Amino acid sequence: MSSRQPYSGAQRKLVLAFDVGTTFSGISYSILDPGEVPEIRGVTRYPAQEHVGGDSKIPTIIYYDRQGNVRAVGAEAMQEGIEDSAEDEGWTKAEWQLHLRPNTNSASHVTQKIPPLPEGKSAIAIFADFLRYLHQCARTYIEETHANGVELWRSLESRTDFVLTHPNGWEGGQQSLMRRAAVTAGLIPNSSDGQRRLSFVTEGEASLHFCIQSGLTTEAIKQGKGILIVDAGGGTIDISAYKQTSQNVKSFEEMTAPQCHFQGSIFVTNNAKTYLENFLKGSRFVGDIPYITKCFDKTTKLRFRNADDAQFIKFGGLRDKDPKLNIRSGQLKLLGTEVASFFEPSFQCIANSIEQQRATSQTDIASVFLVGGFAASDWLFNNLRDRFTSDGLDISRPDSHVNKAVADGAVSFYLDHFVGARVSKHAYGVNCNRPFQPNNLEHISRSDRKYVDLDGDILLSGGFDVILPKNTKVSEVQEFRQSYCRVAKAREVFQTVDLVIRCYRGTQSEPQWMDIDRNMYSNLCTVTADTSQMHIPVRHLKDRRTTFYRIEYDVILSFGLTELKAQLAWKENGVEKRSPAEVVFDPDELIHD
Repeated sequence: MSSRQPYSGAQRKLVLAFDVGTTFSGISYSILDPGEVPEIRGVTRYPAQEHVGGDSKIPTIIYYDRQGNVRAVGAEAMQEGIEDSAEDEGWTKAEWQLHLRPNTNSASHVTQKIPPLPEGKSAIAIFADFLRYLHQCARTYIEETHANGVELWRSLESRTDFVLTHPNGWEGGQQSLMRRAAVTAGLIPNSSDGQRRLSFVTEGEASLHFCIQSGLTTEAIKQGKGILIVDAGGGTIDISAYKQTSQNVKSFEEMTAPQCHFQGSIFVTNNAKTYLENFLKGSRFVGDIPYITKCFDKTTKLRFRNADDAQFIKFGGLRDKDPKLNIRSGQLKLLGTEVASFFEPSFQCIANSIEQQRATSQTDIASVFLVGGFAASDWLFNNLRDRFTSDGLDISRPDSHVNKAVADGAVSFYLDHFVGARVSKHAYGVNCNRPFQPNNLEHISRSDRKYVDLDGDILLSGGFDVILPKNTKVSEVQEFRQSYCRVAKAREVFQTVDLVIRCYRGTQSEPQWMDIDRNMYSNLCTVTADTSQMHIPVRHLKDRRTTFYRIEYDVILSFGLTELKAQLAWKENGVEKRSPAEVVFDPDELIHD
């Protein structure tokens, strides 16, 4: 039973959570009435849906016509005959939101495996179209399901907060793109008030909230041990470790940095396709490979349980046969071990991640909760259980509603906010110039970078100053700050301050120089602050008549929330002043084809 408190707001409000997954998407919501305990509901009715009222998700697919107009979305895009209509009319299909993935080494192998975007359409535009469709579905459902639903929606439309979910590996850049898509879709206005109505949560954290609200974590946390959430979806595998920090209040914190791997169920299908292309090469069935792959994805992959049993892909009729290729009566026979090999990379990825999380956590992990669409695979679940049960690790999965875990959990994140501290995945900092030390070997080896600043100091360029170290536990109210200074000949230079925040993704525990692990550094974002009101005294060089200006300020970064926030601070007459800073993410960090 939920221990959720009554809503304390003064006005009625609507919370909508959109889980836009790689292959399937869902909607959950809650109507907040002052003094009433909020309930989480799911949208279970969509246009053209076969199982009306029984399915909480629709395919993440959009068809566009030649003019770029939306022609079919979700379940509509899966109706019989839609592919014939698409071919006749020249429609193109957009699927898989992995086009928004980060531009990192871990995501680089995905590029060749995902379908290309329709010509003339960006990932942001497609994401916006899908958000617009989900918003309309939510409206229709609420208007048709609730008493006086049309008036209810009208009264809440301007008082709706949105929560968007994303994989653990998505960072500020991807949130920035999603925010732009939300504005384009008309969910929120492009204003400060509008921006405050949109929040983000990782799929791992949303899944934790779902498990807590479903009572699944009760036994696991009684002994003070940690739990591991494995959200196995269509595109990504998200691994997150948590422990409870208070027995009286449901409060949790991350124990280790969360992980995100591109090894979801779509890559099992991709492995099957690669096998089929090699196996059927030169045969008359080569042209059928896309359809055979689709049949595998819809049937064989879902039924697969035992590698000892032969598996069949039904794709044709009685006349489709070739005994040499194990094809009889339109069925391709495969060894169970061959099908298991399609799953093996994903299984090994999950197993290795579980072991890594256990090894790096200071708290024993007792339980693993497998959620997400891929969690429905009996082969995956049974093999994980066989692998870890002997180590005393309990592997379990919800027996129902696995496909609505993230959407429901996103609403719970908004309402309940169980996670109070998170762990930084990388080191964050800025380029810096260090005072040259003539007796320091590290400095001597880089002496070609020496220069004399305006104030006469000898500095060495190419340093990296860490503001937030990797694997640091960060509470939501905690600020990380570092002091910096700048000098210039003209006061006008300091109307604004622009500072590039860099991310170090390598293995050094204390990175100090940019020329070590050079490829592991990337520009995360630019922090821009208005410093025109800052008091900047005039300075003079010793024994010289040169006039210059010097400003001293602190960069303040807040990482504890699900979004990066930044401020600049300085002192005037002993009093600290702050300027909110705009965070602009570097386009090179983003993939938005």
